[in-house]
Amino acid sequence: MRFYTHQHKFYCGIDLHARTMYLCILDQEGKVLQHRDIKTDPAILLKTIAPYREDIVVAVECIFTWYWLADLCSQENIHFVLGHALYMKAIHGGKAKNDKIDAYKIAALLRGGMMPMAYVYPPEMRSTRDLLRRRTHLARRRAELITHIQNTNHQYNFADLGRVSRKCDRIKAKVADRFTDTSVQKSIELDISLIEHYDKLLNHLEHELSLIAKVHDADSYFRLRSIPGVGRVLGLTILYEIHDIHRFPSVQDFVSYCRLVKSAKESAGKIIGSSGKKIGNAHLKWAFSEAAVLFLRRNPEAMKYRAKLERKHGKAKSLTILAHKLARAVYNILKRKEVFQPETFFAK
Repeated sequence: MRFYTHQHKFYCGIDLHARTMYLCILDQEGKVLQHRDIKTDPAILLKTIAPYREDIVVAVECIFTWYWLADLCSQENIHFVLGHALYMKAIHGGKAKNDKIDAYKIAALLRGGMMPMAYVYPPEMRSTRDLLRRRTHLARRRAELITHIQNTNHQYNFADLGRVSRKCDRIKAKVADRFTDTSVQKSIELDISLIEHYDKLLNHLEHELSLIAKVHDADSYFRLRSIPGVGRVLGLTILYEIHDIHRFPSVQDFVSYCRLVKSAKESAGKIIGSSGKKIGNAHLKWAFSEAAVLFLRRNPEAMKYRAKLERKHGKAKSLTILAHKLARAVYNILKRKEVFQPETFFAK
């Protein structure tokens, strides 16, 4: 956890919503100078904080509406802090909660050097990252359609369909023809039609994203692709979710951000469990979990290494350890600007 500890003359906490925002400005002594509800209009905000522009810092909680405010502060050379939503939830709980109280607490946390910081993703690559996350949403909708076909097949206790994710497999299995009821046939044909439509959308989108990645950071993209099992989608996901590997001071910070380590809850020398499972990047957690499975395909050396881990730690934990090791390898690849080296990865 990182805290914003720089000192300023004025501290502005904003409880931000889609149409309105509650603003609280404190001075160095903690005196409330402004405490009001305003519209989410850049002109109104700049006018409100104009008397304090000499040395002010603006802070807001990390919710979906922060993009425009971060870009405005950047354009106007105003210090901006993005608060980590989960850490802030743990810090500023209270009996009563409303916009006025929240804005004051954000400003107070900022003034006291206790504002937990989230990463302010720069606008140059932010929209591409959001488009890539949208691609994940579409892929999940496609997977739901495939699951519906399989479940319908099980409802009627027919022979196993096998894989129906590819068009050639669907044609070979004659999926719709095995059902005699016309309504069921129509339902399956609808699923297949939507799957084929999603296939076209996803193929085009992935191609466009790979072209954009080559413009943003071609070297890092191809270094990531040098890892066995990391293809176009995983390479794009890792590249855009990390953005800049130098924002992580150490490899331990990076694997923690990827949700690949457990956080122990300890008190009086006793470990009473773990916590913080949702703190970190869910997209990187998924990417490295997938990469660990794909890394084993047609890779005898990796299979041998995984078998060794499995004998010591069990089947499930061995994959987690492999994903953790791949994340450490990615950190070093991007930090040292080198390609994947199997002899180093499998070294004792």
